[in-house]
Amino acid sequence: MTSVQKYGLMGFGLVVSLGAPFLAPQFATQLTMLWLMVVFALTWDVLGGQMGYNSFGNILFFGIGAYACAIIQRDLGFDYFVGLAVGLGIAGVFSALVAVVLGVGMLGLRGHYFAIGTLGLGIAAGEIAGGWDYVGAGSGMVPPLYPTGLEGREFFFYFAMFALAVITFAALRALYQTRFGLALNAIRDDEDKAEAMGLHTTQIKSVAWAVAAVFLGVAGGLTGNLLGFIDPRDIAFAGATFGVWMVLMAVLGGKGTLWGPVIGAVVFHVTQELFWTYLLGWQRVALGLLIIAIVVFFPNGILGTLRERFPEWFGERMEERS
Repeated sequence: MTSVQKYGLMGFGLVVSLGAPFLAPQFATQLTMLWLMVVFALTWDVLGGQMGYNSFGNILFFGIGAYACAIIQRDLGFDYFVGLAVGLGIAGVFSALVAVVLGVGMLGLRGHYFAIGTLGLGIAAGEIAGGWDYVGAGSGMVPPLYPTGLEGREFFFYFAMFALAVITFAALRALYQTRFGLALNAIRDDEDKAEAMGLHTTQIKSVAWAVAAVFLGVAGGLTGNLLGFIDPRDIAFAGATFGVWMVLMAVLGGKGTLWGPVIGAVVFHVTQELFWTYLLGWQRVALGLLIIAIVVFFPNGILGTLRERFPEWFGERMEERS
């Protein structure tokens, strides 16, 4: 695929994305959630794909962002949009700070020890929020209401989440092209050798986790306002759904790539919505079968499978691969 074709497809996708809520206004909320899924998959891949650390605790930063943004909006008395902007900024910064603090201890673990440890973080956060009266405890928390009509609200949050997804993609693309991106891949390939070469691996891993946490925190703030309610276990720290879906989407599209998580998020979200629409009552069974199919038939993801079968699409020649 030439660069002209690549940028042509990107331009077409951008035009379709900008026009989607106008062409299908009845699906505006579902389309907004699609961009949330893209952010989920991209941010999980920072550690899970680029660095080889499978985290099940990234949902922690999403939940922290949701609550932090809602608290700022509720307690500081700003106008809705000013409060939202300030809340989103604080949500991103605070989530990153938590990632740095936790990273000092958690990122010293490796392999399944790290995965299990991060899983515990999300579960613990949900239990703490569920018992903390300041954030509504188990009854949940309601962010301030959007000041205009429902239609304007849906369009506003669609474009806000779309902008976040585009910024996340662009920022990670720039990051992966730097020496820091090479350091992430070196840790994935052989962390001991990376340390022997002088890389401060724990610091690098903490910074990478903080980068992912920034975007997840902002996404949490937007989602809390979009849904109009923050439940501690089913939304903010929903490890059994959002937390698992992050992993599945990146694996489905092709982890360790830039476009793989995006493709995986689109395929997964569209398929899930079809299940919920046409298989009501059996949707969770179908979703479970989809998870099995992802693991069995796409071990290298959609991009990896396509690269193996159609190398010429990626500018590779068969004789170069032999």
